[in-house]
Formats: sequence, C-alpha cells, structure tokens
Amino acid sequence: MPGLVLLHGFTHTGASWRGVIDHLPERYTPLAPDVRGHGSASERLPVTLEAVIGDIDTAAPETFALAGYSMGGRIALHVALAFPRRVERLVLISASPGIAEPVERAARRRADEHLAGEIESGSIEEFAHRWAQTPVLAGLPPEIEVEVHADRLRSTPAGLARALRGLGTGALPPLWDRLGELTMPVTVIAGERDAKFSALARSMASSLPASTLRIIPDAGHAAHLQAPRRIAALIGDEEVAANCGR
Repeated sequence: MPGLVLLHGFTHTGASWRGVIDHLPERYTPLAPDVRGHGSASERLPVTLEAVIGDIDTAAPETFALAGYSMGGRIALHVALAFPRRVERLVLISASPGIAEPVERAARRRADEHLAGEIESGSIEEFAHRWAQTPVLAGLPPEIEVEVHADRLRSTPAGLARALRGLGTGALPPLWDRLGELTMPVTVIAGERDAKFSALARSMASSLPASTLRIIPDAGHAAHLQAPRRIAALIGDEEVAANCGR
C-alpha cells in the first residue's frame, strides 16, 4: 500500500490529522508522527531541522507521499529537497517556503525568541488559550476549537519553545530559490479566507515545475481541520497528481 507521511503544524500533534485520515482512500498507509517539540516528542532533543529530517528518514517507507500543514508544510519542503527520489508526491497546506528577505527574517527570529521566552514562563493551558486567539487561527467552529485545544495540551511549554527556536519561520533557511528543484507533483492548498497564505500558495505554485493549486472555499488557515474530507480527497486524488503542471 502507498505510504503517506503527514506533518502537523506548530502547537499541534500527529493526532490533528485524524479527521483527514478517516476520509483517506483505503489504499494509503498513513504515518502522522509528533514532530520534535510536540506531543509525545516534546522532550526529544535536539529540536533542529536536521534531526526532524532524520526522524522522517528513519520512520518513512522507501517511497512515500508527503503532506504538511503550516510548519509541517515548511518542513515537508525541506524533506522533499533532501529525498527527491523518495518523495513521490508533495501536498502543501497553508505553507510557506520561508522569509526570503534577510532583515525581515532576522526580525522574525527575534520575535520568535521573545515568544519562546513567554511560552516558557507560563503553563501550557495559558499558551493554548492565547495561541487560539492568533488572528490567522481564530474563528474555528466551536467543536473544532475544543479538539484543537485538547491537542495543544499534549505538548509542553519547554517543547514548544524549543520548536519555535529550532523550526520556526525565522529559524529555517528560505527555499524560494530552490522550488524549481522539486520536480515531483505538488498540490498547493490554502483556505479561501486566509488571504496571506492564499497569496503565498499562488506564488509557490507558479514557481514549482509540476504543481496544481487548490483554494478551499470558506476555509481559513487550518483548512485540513475545517474541511478534512476535501483535503483527504485532494491528497488521495491521483488524477490531480497526474495532471500537475498541465
């Protein structure tokens, strides 16, 4: 059966993919690990891009499809560049190749360091409530908010702080100038109500050799939580993959 690796976003765990997994075609064998700094991997050290890529290298089958949301999408881009012959297909949800401008990236690193310090100074409950109010994440239906909050409580302040420092947007090198190396089919997805990442999705899709763009109606940043059946269909749609770039 085809292998599928699913990488979650910052503050989530692999459990956040449950809704998507429930609707995937039966032919897939999904693997949704907790990324270092999160959930069951909260205490795994070091929390670096290289270590996370090593974890995926070890856990994933010889060839696999790879999907990532937000932070997980950013990591997925690095994994696909590291293992271009193993990653048969890439699905990016509300993802970014990083911040290209050095001054802006440095400012983001400083902001992430400040936030990491604040995370460490409080409880996971306090941060989970605070993070849910981030404008790009706010507005989820109440039943989804309950599930997301419970998922965030699986992590620890120390683990999330390490993840922000090691895997945050400011920490990872930008990949805009390397998108042309990704010759596998890539499906780029964003929520219609997430203007920032819809624009990023369009820019990425135009830079990828074999891409297709999908904007999910009436969804925000966490499109896989709001429309899990639709996301599962896009992940499992071999016709979409076959037509990428046409």
